[in-house]
Amino acid sequence: MLIEDVKKQISTPLGAPAYPKGPYLFRNREYLNIVYRTDMDSLKKVVPEPLEIEDPLVKFEIMYMPDVTGLGAYTECGQVIPITFNNEKGEYLHAMYVDNHPAIALGREASAYPKKLGAPKLYIDSDTLVGTLDYGSLRVANATMGYKHQPMDIKLAREELTRPTFMLKIVPDFNGKQKVCELVRTDISELTIHGAWTGPARLQLFEHVLAPMADLPVLEIVHVSHILTDLKLAAPTVAYDYLAKDKVGTNS
Repeated sequence: MLIEDVKKQISTPLGAPAYPKGPYLFRNREYLNIVYRTDMDSLKKVVPEPLEIEDPLVKFEIMYMPDVTGLGAYTECGQVIPITFNNEKGEYLHAMYVDNHPAIALGREASAYPKKLGAPKLYIDSDTLVGTLDYGSLRVANATMGYKHQPMDIKLAREELTRPTFMLKIVPDFNGKQKVCELVRTDISELTIHGAWTGPARLQLFEHVLAPMADLPVLEIVHVSHILTDLKLAAPTVAYDYLAKDKVGTNS
């Protein structure tokens, strides 16, 4: 393969890349979101500066994606923390567990999504919407919600999903030092909401050393949503560069 052709590749292995070139469209993407109150000191240990925490809240989310352009079908589960950055309200994506390798590779390589291999599931059990996360053979999370008990205002659902999302992009060099250390921002674009509901919910988190969701304990459930959407994710941008403060467009 010629050098100019190598430069055109987006992933390895050559001839069978881990994921195809985008754009990536998500159709019939289904969310179960449970916002809960947690311990402020625990939050401060995992939210990086210059992000700021106003309230000790965490959003536990499970997303079932049955139709993703180029990636197929998969499920994600994670924890998202409401923050402010430069006086703008947003969310910090703390951790994600995913059951699809192309989605993991794409999320980590081409963006900054903190994805690890896990086994999340979102399904209907009689009259209950159920979300679970297993890491290996062990259960990490159980979430249950009354299925479509109350309609949710579509405007509020849109506001919930369109807050800017911030993530850490960390890439080591061969000497073990950080080659890239950036705070990255992304947004949802071209959002269509097919339906949104709220209702009663419960959430249990179980201790696991490599999937430490329970380090942010559930003290009180604050808000619950079940949302069906089509959407597209905008390309990520650098919001803050930890290694090069004088770079144009960073640390603003």
